Amino acid sequence: ERANKERQWQLVFTKYTVNPLQPVHMVARKPMSWHENVHEPTDDEFLNLLHRAVLVPRKKYSEPQTESQEIGWNTTPLVPLDRTDQRFYFPRRITEITIH
Repeated sequence: ERANKERQWQLVFTKYTVNPLQPVHMVARKPMSWHENVHEPTDDEFLNLLHRAVLVPRKKYSEPQTESQEIGWNTTPLVPLDRTDQRFYFPRRITEITIH
């Protein structure tokens, strides 16, 4: 009975890809091996997939995908910072006592 259930829900995968979220550990090739130094053509679609996986969600999507991403999605200030306005700008002041 158990074997029949396993066969019923078993999926056969024929296309395998690298997980873009896991870092890829590269191993240096042998310098004297001629068959390993053959230049292989690059797969542009795969490279684009890897580059897209590294991007932050703000650069991947035009709007937040989850409720958690909505917090801090719009990081631009509503009012531009005016450094001449003394009411809102408090720079660090250097005095003789604070210099070290």
